[in-house]
Amino acid sequence: MWILGCGYVGQRLARHYLGAGQSLVALTRTPASCQALIAAGIPAQARDLAVAPLGDLAWAGEAVFHLAPPPAEGVEDRLTRHLVTAFRQTGHPRRLVYMSTTGVYGDCGGDWVDETRPTAPAVPRAWRRWDAEETLRAWSRESGAELVILRVAGIYGPDRLPLERLRQGLPLAREEDSPWSNRIHVDDLVAACVAAMARGVPGAVYNACDGHPSTMTDYFLRVADLAGIPRPPLLPLDEAAGKLSPGMLSYLAESRRLSNRRLREELGLRLRYPDLASGLPTCLPTLP
Repeated sequence: MWILGCGYVGQRLARHYLGAGQSLVALTRTPASCQALIAAGIPAQARDLAVAPLGDLAWAGEAVFHLAPPPAEGVEDRLTRHLVTAFRQTGHPRRLVYMSTTGVYGDCGGDWVDETRPTAPAVPRAWRRWDAEETLRAWSRESGAELVILRVAGIYGPDRLPLERLRQGLPLAREEDSPWSNRIHVDDLVAACVAAMARGVPGAVYNACDGHPSTMTDYFLRVADLAGIPRPPLLPLDEAAGKLSPGMLSYLAESRRLSNRRLREELGLRLRYPDLASGLPTCLPTLP
């Protein structure tokens, strides 16, 4: 088994499989990250998947998790294109699970969205993920390898909360101006990855989310209250826009409510944390 991109999610995924006796190799971009993984007991190699030679990697016939994020610029995922070229040279994996993003749906006006919804990426980061999906679908058709795609909502968990932003007291949009957003606890995402590898229908797409959307403002206020941080000021959206980062504004421009029915019914996944009320308190032990 190979885990390509072994960061916040990948390390937890690796520990799950290693605990079950599964041999694996994690690939990470920098030597420093590689050494940290090895020190944590995770077999690892340092490779920049976007540019490094990959011809010596023995992943033919193996199970592969592709969790590596795309490059930070452009609308194409050059990393995934480079990876597929390497597969053609070295031999194809048996099955690949790709971690995409729900951002490929674009703005849905607050509608409920399942996997049949046409994609409409609106920002470069979503276009890069869509390009990766399309690249991998073409590769799967060509090679016969099995592909399963998880479209992942916002990930939260221990050490993955917006605490610094809240401490800075930066404003948020008022509740009535805040778009619908979606989340998944990191532990449930790891379980979704495992289920997708074991039981995912080849060619299928699954929304990886908890199925209980909330507004972005609600999420930030819940975290502030649990962490004992003063709530930030809430402003009308047009007034807040001048004080928010371009990245935050791009999230505020999209609103959707994601269904996870296929995740639960096809993969048989029972979420440990089906909403923020159950999931956020598990993050408290690491809070100051």
